[in-house]
Amino acid sequence: MTSTGEEQGRAGPPLWWTRRRDVVVDLTLAALSAAECAWEGIDFAREAGIPVAAGVLFGALVGTTLVLRRRWPIAVVLVGIAVAPAEMGFLLSVAGMYTLASSEVPRRIIAGLASMSLVATFIVMYLKTRGDVEADPALVVALSGFVAIALTVPPVLLGLYIGARRRLMESLQERADSLERELSLLADRAEERAEWARTEERTRIAREMHDVVAHRVSLMVVHAAALEAVAAKDPARAAKNAALVGDMGRQALTELREMLGVLRAAPKPAMAVAAAVATAGPVALAGGVDEGPSLAELEALVGQSRAAGMAVEMVVQGGADAGYAAEVEQTAYRVVQEALTNCHKHAPGARVVVRLAHRDGEVAMQVENGPCEGAAAGVGLPSGGNGLVGMRERVLGLGGVFVSGPTETGGFRVSAVLPT
Repeated sequence: MTSTGEEQGRAGPPLWWTRRRDVVVDLTLAALSAAECAWEGIDFAREAGIPVAAGVLFGALVGTTLVLRRRWPIAVVLVGIAVAPAEMGFLLSVAGMYTLASSEVPRRIIAGLASMSLVATFIVMYLKTRGDVEADPALVVALSGFVAIALTVPPVLLGLYIGARRRLMESLQERADSLERELSLLADRAEERAEWARTEERTRIAREMHDVVAHRVSLMVVHAAALEAVAAKDPARAAKNAALVGDMGRQALTELREMLGVLRAAPKPAMAVAAAVATAGPVALAGGVDEGPSLAELEALVGQSRAAGMAVEMVVQGGADAGYAAEVEQTAYRVVQEALTNCHKHAPGARVVVRLAHRDGEVAMQVENGPCEGAAAGVGLPSGGNGLVGMRERVLGLGGVFVSGPTETGGFRVSAVLPT
């Protein structure tokens, strides 16, 4: 043990006491009880015909047992009952009964020992009063009963009250500690949810920025490359491509302004964000709070890719769009948009088929491109590798299914199914 541990061990209360004040109180009571019993032991020795020193020593030992009242209250009460015929141990009996009643001992044991102490005190007082006082026997019985009740009942009642009050305070303290722990846990969870919500919101914004910028700028780069290629040979087509580049740029700026407007709005407090996350769940974050593009705009999206020189075919199956939830339509649009952007980047000149199917309870979309034509030259579009990851996050956030991978013919296929 270290020196610090030794100092702490010495500083704490010894044996069964929990506080230093309890040690002082018990030692003081034991000393007073020993002095009382030793004084009463003188008369006991004379009546019993034993040496006075033996009576004093016996009384001191009996009184000292009061120091054990917190550890063994039953033993202290039994000692008090045993020495009652010797007419000693007044403080021992009173303090012992009080400690017994305030402890965790079962009530039946308390009642039994209290009854024994009451009877013992009554008999001793009756015998002593009858021999010393010439009075009416009824008066002797009443006086003996009063003394027995006065020495037994008040300590027991006070002990029961103090014990019940102590247990109530301990219960309230435990409930307060438990409530404090729960509040601390709730605060930690709220902070975790708020941080998770902030992370999800940053991811959503990054995904939206990627989809908007990547698609529009990719088309601008494709048109710019075509403009460079035909500028000298076909001025009319060059002018058309230049106009398309301008349109793409203006559309990109418009969408970026809308997103920046959302970002500049007053932010919600962290606790409000956490509450919104706990209530709305991941679906709200996956689709965003704004409506954004819809499935009705897919024809225009495909038309932009056709204008950029891509051979795109669009096939719609099932009934007409009955109007799905905003996050479903936005996610479906973004999946097709990002898939077409990847076709511009990685498969220039390839034939692309866009399929959209309306089914019972779900909407499915698929974008498949054939092998890239060998004569087609790429336009050098950079790739950050976040397109497929963003699409998968969007679809899974709505509880859908996302599959992507190469085809047997050398092309690439992106498929997604969203519950409506």
